[in-house]
Amino acid sequence: MAERTRRPGTLRGAETLRWLWTQLTSMRTALVLLFALALAAIPGSLLPQRPTSPVRVREFITDNPQLGPIYDAVGLFDVYASPWFAAIYLLLFVSLVGCIIPRVGVYARGLRAQPPTTPRNLARLPAHLDAPASDDPSTVLDAAERELRRRRFRVRRLDDSVSAERGYLRELGNLVFHCSLVFLLSGVAVGSLFGYKGTVAVVEGQSFSNTLTQFDDFSSGGLFSPQQLVPFTVKLDSFEAKFETGPVQRGAARVFRAHTTTTIDGASTDGLLEVNHPLSLGDSVVHLVGHGYAVDVTVKDANGDVAFTGPVILLPQDGNFLSVGVVKAPFARPERLAFEALFLPTAVDTDSGGASAFPDALNPALLLNAWHGPPKEATGEPENVYSLNTVGLTQFTTDDGDKLRFTLVPGQSYTLPDGSTIEFHDWKRWVSLQVSSTPGLWLVFASVLVAVTGLCLSLFIRPRRLWVRAGAGGVEVAGLDRTEGRGGLQDEVRSLAEALELAVTDEPVDEGVAQSPPGGAGSPQEDEED
Repeated sequence: MAERTRRPGTLRGAETLRWLWTQLTSMRTALVLLFALALAAIPGSLLPQRPTSPVRVREFITDNPQLGPIYDAVGLFDVYASPWFAAIYLLLFVSLVGCIIPRVGVYARGLRAQPPTTPRNLARLPAHLDAPASDDPSTVLDAAERELRRRRFRVRRLDDSVSAERGYLRELGNLVFHCSLVFLLSGVAVGSLFGYKGTVAVVEGQSFSNTLTQFDDFSSGGLFSPQQLVPFTVKLDSFEAKFETGPVQRGAARVFRAHTTTTIDGASTDGLLEVNHPLSLGDSVVHLVGHGYAVDVTVKDANGDVAFTGPVILLPQDGNFLSVGVVKAPFARPERLAFEALFLPTAVDTDSGGASAFPDALNPALLLNAWHGPPKEATGEPENVYSLNTVGLTQFTTDDGDKLRFTLVPGQSYTLPDGSTIEFHDWKRWVSLQVSSTPGLWLVFASVLVAVTGLCLSLFIRPRRLWVRAGAGGVEVAGLDRTEGRGGLQDEVRSLAEALELAVTDEPVDEGVAQSPPGGAGSPQEDEED
């Protein structure tokens, strides 16, 4: 039967694919992809991301009508879920796996191989010395074999010489390091696919349940299921905040401590939540990530009905916790009401109207602007609870026509021109809690530890070869380091000669750049460096 020939086009296509695979699985490509992955992650830290800050994304697009749509089209507002980020990630994973597997085979073959044969001219090696023969050559070689084995060299006995090599763990450290990178990427992938992270603001005296509807912001991986949420409840009993009152670093934070009651599986326990000391509830971790002030107010409409009552969270704007927010009473009648609020924990008068001189509530005051307007039809469209959309609203004015602004202290109330009132009962503290679960985090930590171990092996293990040749003309001892920049080769050659009780006649030559010995073969590791 005639042999079937391949078409030239098929042959060229196979060679092209082989070349592409070789390029992809080279360590140089893996390093380039690793650098590209780091660069690709930069926009995720500089730009607001839609899964965690959808409101900020909308504001960015509104404020930047030219760049915003372009960024959105290329996925810069959801970097870690974008196709191009996933492509870099997967290519890096394939590249690492593709370059590790062949090296594992080479290393396995090297472990089974014996040390290389003795070079013909040992005098050409970086470290070498001669000694006259004082014993039978076989006796010298026997002693050399025992001494080298004691020094943990792998030894090969030849007719007139002994060849020894050590440092096999260096290449093992290289392989362990690169395998750890693969497992690290796997751990990150598991955490990204199955993990979640949500934040919620809780006022003193209120509780939070670990359900999707309770979160203010929530992001999760593509394979996340709501059934993964551990059913627990955290009640904020009180929050303790202390600041420096002395002349040095006045106002600096000293104590942030949340006293909580957690309920899980029907059992309640008292807990203490501090910065860097989270609560662990099942596979979820609760972190304290922020705090601020909330004002407890009651709004009554012109009919005398309570339109709103309860604490309103305000957002701090500076180090002295000057805080802003909005009190909304959309169900007030005959007109809906809204108030722009400015809370000063330690109020002082300034030319600009008021400021806070200290972050603690030593002299609290609440500054308000009041708005009114016709009832608004509910559309279901979400609104920012921390800002006021004044479309359809009119600000109250004084009899002189000036815009109405007034200040309240705890226990005071104010009557608006239409007969509605607002009362400032007191202030409370609120905390921002972050609830997260990262299933692959343990794998990431373990991979980092193993990678550091492998890197240490790769950096500090010295691959070294020693030879001892004995004959009628004398004894030669020589050595070769497999890596550059290593010291101590001369000392080890001389130490071996002294252990063999040889009378050295020549000083070891200066250590030079290591050269592969003529005739050397059977190396347990490749000479190519990563």
